[in-house]
Amino acid sequence: MKRILIAGCGYVGEATAQLFHDAGWEVEGWTASAESAAKLSGKSYPVAAVDMAERDQVFAHATNFHSVIHCASTRGGGVDLYERVYRQGARNLLEAFARSTIVFASSTSVYAQKNGEWVTEESAAEPQHETGKILRKTENLLLAHGGIVARFAGIYGPGRSALLKRFLDGDATIDTENDRFVNQVHRDDIAAALLLLLDRNVGPGQIYNVVDDEPIRQSECYRWLAGRLNRLAPPLARSTSEPKRGRSNKRVSNAKLRRLGWAPRYPTFAEAMEKSVLPSSQILTS
Repeated sequence: MKRILIAGCGYVGEATAQLFHDAGWEVEGWTASAESAAKLSGKSYPVAAVDMAERDQVFAHATNFHSVIHCASTRGGGVDLYERVYRQGARNLLEAFARSTIVFASSTSVYAQKNGEWVTEESAAEPQHETGKILRKTENLLLAHGGIVARFAGIYGPGRSALLKRFLDGDATIDTENDRFVNQVHRDDIAAALLLLLDRNVGPGQIYNVVDDEPIRQSECYRWLAGRLNRLAPPLARSTSEPKRGRSNKRVSNAKLRRLGWAPRYPTFAEAMEKSVLPSSQILTS
């Protein structure tokens, strides 16, 4: 039986751990706090409280794993937390699990293109924001040691959608002069992609975009929500908010991942909203 460590059992990690368990893998999960680990104590796999940025904690819990997925989250933290959670965490995992296949959950925010062009894994990834630069340094660290990088688009799913929350809170605006493309992916499609990558043994040093089939304009998302929820569309206004990983405007391709046989269960924003997100009564921040 293959053993996998899910290092970061949060919104994505918990769903991923369950999918691997259901597929017959022996799973262990880590989460940064004892409180979070206690909340997951009823799972069908063990969950330990381990801070990946603390080398002693990592080595105290290190056993043999076929694969490790680094999918911790900073929960919107700043540069120092990014450095700690992502880069220092990656260093510790690489040292403790030198013989394991390690997958790093990165972000399509590393693509800084601004003209609405299509980008692939071969496109320049030169983020301008400091947090994006830390992600790129972490990617390069993993790739140099034979790891795999999975770049997630904006994550949403049951109980979580930043666009929906902004719309319902009345904070959404439609900026016709800066109407950027939005790239998104459902949480369950991420989990399926990670299972495929490790089941297929894709080989070291690979990068994969994990994103749905249809990048759409932000205004289209809001107008669709207005129609679906029978509400007024957001007002026309210049956007004054600054994305936490910098501004960009691009369309991210999932063709490389699809060539492996991955197909999203929720290929478009509208399908995901109808089938998974809107029925949920709890909306969380991204």
